[in-house]
Amino acid sequence: MPGAANSRPSRTRWKVFVLLLGVVTLNYIDRGSVSVALPLITADLHLSKEVTGFVLSAFFWTYALMQIPAGKLIDRFGPRRMAGGACVGWGFATALTAASTGVGSLLGYRLLLGAVEAPVMPAGGKLNAHWLPAEERGRGAVLMDGGAPLGSALGGIAISGLIAWTGSWRASFVVAGVVTVAVGAFALWYLRDTPREHPAVNAAEAAYVERAHAEEDAASPVADVRARLSAYLKYRSFWGMCLGWMGFNGVFYGVLTWGPLYLSETKGFDIKTIGWSTLVIFGSGFVGELLGGWLADRWQARGGRANTVLRTLMGVAGAAVVGGLLGVVLVPDALTAVLLLSVVLFFLRWAGLYWSLPSILGGRANAGVVGAAMNLSGNIAGIVTPIAVGFIVGGTGSYTWALLYFVGAGVLFTVSSLAIDYSRRLAA
Repeated sequence: MPGAANSRPSRTRWKVFVLLLGVVTLNYIDRGSVSVALPLITADLHLSKEVTGFVLSAFFWTYALMQIPAGKLIDRFGPRRMAGGACVGWGFATALTAASTGVGSLLGYRLLLGAVEAPVMPAGGKLNAHWLPAEERGRGAVLMDGGAPLGSALGGIAISGLIAWTGSWRASFVVAGVVTVAVGAFALWYLRDTPREHPAVNAAEAAYVERAHAEEDAASPVADVRARLSAYLKYRSFWGMCLGWMGFNGVFYGVLTWGPLYLSETKGFDIKTIGWSTLVIFGSGFVGELLGGWLADRWQARGGRANTVLRTLMGVAGAAVVGGLLGVVLVPDALTAVLLLSVVLFFLRWAGLYWSLPSILGGRANAGVVGAAMNLSGNIAGIVTPIAVGFIVGGTGSYTWALLYFVGAGVLFTVSSLAIDYSRRLAA
C-alpha cells in the first residue's frame, strides 16, 4: 500500500463515490429512457393509457422481486462484483429494448432490465458502510443517490438528443446500452469492497476509515455481526425507513414515469421541450440532493444530534413536497407547473440521506440486506404508481387525481421519516 502511516490520507474514497454517481446516473438514464421516448413508442406500438401504465410498471416488478436476493448476495460476495456486473447487464438489456416489436417484447425487455439493475443501489449502500466514517456518510449517500435525479435530468436531453440525431428511438437505446456496458466494465476494474483492498488508497486513508469504524463499533452496544433480515421486523425505525422510502418513490417514480407524457398532453410540449423541462426539474433535484447531504454532515459535525438534524431536514423536505404538488394541482400555467415541480424535486431528493440508513440501522455487516429491504419497499411504489396513474388518467381523462395521489405519497414519506430513530444501530 503506497504511503507511510503518518502521511496525508489519500482521497480515493471520494473518487469511488464519484464513480458511483456516474453509474447511478446511467442507471436512471437507461431506466427512464422509455418514459422520455414514450410519445414515439406509444404511437409506434399503438399502446393505450392502461397498457402504457403496465409497460412503465414492468421494470419495477423484477427490480423489486430481486432486491432481497441481491442484498444477500452483496453481503456474502461483496458490492464490487454486484455493482459492476449489474451495470454491464443492464447495458445489454437497454440495447435489446430497441428490438421491441409489440407490447409483449417491450414488457419482456423491461422485466429483464429491472432484474439486472436490482443490485446497484443496495451495493452502493454497502460501499457507503465500508468506505466512509459515520460523519461522511450523508455526503456519500447523496453523492451516490444523486445519480437518480442527475440521470433523470440528463436522460431527457440525452435520449431526446439521440432520437433527433439518429431519427429513431430504437437507435438511441442501442447507443445508451453500449455506453453503459463500457462504464460497467470500468467499474468492475476500479471498485474494491473495502479501502484496504484498493491500490490507490494509502496507509493513512485506510487507517483513518478503519479507526472511525472501530470507534463507531465501540460506541454501539450492538455488535456488528451478520443477522437475519427477519430480526429487524420488530423495530419501528425499520418500518419507518421502508414506508418512508415507499412514499418518496411514490412521488419520484410518478414524476419520472408519467411526467413527460403529462407535459406533452396537458401543456402541449414537444419532444425537445420535454427534454429541456426534464433537465430543469430533475437537475433541481440533483442540486437539492447534494445540498441536503452537505447540510446533514455539516450540522452534525457542529454538534447537532442525529435525530434533530435528520428529522428536521426530512420534515422540511416533506412539507415542501406536499405544498409544491398541491400548487401544481391548482395552477394550470405550464411554466409555473415546471417551476413548482422543480421545487418539489429539489426538496424531495433530500431523501437521498436514506441511503445512510442501512449502515446506521444495520451496521456494516448487514447494510446490503437492510438496504435491499428498504429498496424493495420503495419499489413497491414503483410497481403500483405507474399502473395506478394509468388507470386514474384513463378513467378520469385528467391528471388531477394522479397529482393528488402523489400528494398522499408525500404525506407518507413525511410521517414515516419523523418516526425513525437515526441515532442507534438496531439489535438483530
